[in-house]
Amino acid sequence: QVQLVESGGGLVQAGDSLRLSCAASGRTFTTYVMGWFRQAPGSGREFVASISRSGSMKYYGDSATGRFTISRDNNKNTVYLQMDSLKPEDTAVYYCAAATGSYVMTKGSVNYWGQGTQVTVSS
Repeated sequence: QVQLVESGGGLVQAGDSLRLSCAASGRTFTTYVMGWFRQAPGSGREFVASISRSGSMKYYGDSATGRFTISRDNNKNTVYLQMDSLKPEDTAVYYCAAATGSYVMTKGSVNYWGQGTQVTVSS
């Protein structure tokens, strides 16, 4: 089992930056590839980014490419999502995810979810 707790969400203006954090507890953090998904009201859960166990490989969804950066600190059992140049369409609940399979993460490959953190971007 692993428990995931997100933090860092909030209300920002378009063009601002925000960094989300996800602290993991439980089994060895490096057992898992880690990722971020998001869900806007009335929409399905969308893949944002994922990172390999060592942090050397990263994979981004179309909405994140060029603006978001995923990273992890295995000494702190934490994964981050740096979000720059935020847009109103980035407004969503952001979920941290852990998986035991490939770093190319999908909804179906996720073993554990966090509770989510709200990000709201005003225009």
